[in-house]
Amino acid sequence: MNIFRFLGDMSHILSFLLLLHKIVGGKSAAGISLRTAEMYAIVFCTRYIDLLWNFASLYNYLLKLLFIGASLTIVYFMRYGPSQKATYNADEDAFPVQYLIAPCAVLGVLINQDHSSPFEMVWAFSIYLEAVAILPQLFLLQKQGEVENLTSHYVFALGAYRALYLLNWMFRFMTEPDY
Repeated sequence: MNIFRFLGDMSHILSFLLLLHKIVGGKSAAGISLRTAEMYAIVFCTRYIDLLWNFASLYNYLLKLLFIGASLTIVYFMRYGPSQKATYNADEDAFPVQYLIAPCAVLGVLINQDHSSPFEMVWAFSIYLEAVAILPQLFLLQKQGEVENLTSHYVFALGAYRALYLLNWMFRFMTEPDY
C-alpha cells in the first residue's frame, strides 16, 4: 500500500464520519441526497461481495466492512430515523438515478477485465457507478443554492478521496510492473 491509497482511505472514512455526524448526531438529513447514499451502498455491496471468499489483509477486510456498514447505516437512518426522515426533502432530491444505474450496469457487463466472470462484471459496474454516484448530491446542492458546512466538508472529503485514489493508481502504474 502506498501513501496515496492510505490518505484516500482516511479521507473516505472522514467523509463517512462527517455525514454520520450530521445525520445521527445532528438528527438531520437536510441537504443530503438519499439517492447518492443509496448508490454508494450499492457500490460497496457489489464491489466488496468478495469478502465472502477473498482475504487480502486485515486492513483491507476491515475497510470493506466499514464502507459497507457505514453506507448502509446512512441509508437506514435517512429512510427510517424519525428526525432524519422528517428533515429529508424527497421532492428536491429528484435526480433520475435510473439513467445512471442502467448504463453503468450495461458497461459493467460489456467492459470489464474478464468477460466470463460475474464477479468482474459486478466489480466493473461498481467502479462505473461510483464515478457518477455523487451527481444526485451535487444536483441537490445546486437546486438548494446554499450548503451547510458539514455537507460541504462531506462533499470535499469525497472529492479528496477520489483525487487521492487517482494519484494512487498513477503511482502504482509507474512503480508496479504488472499493474
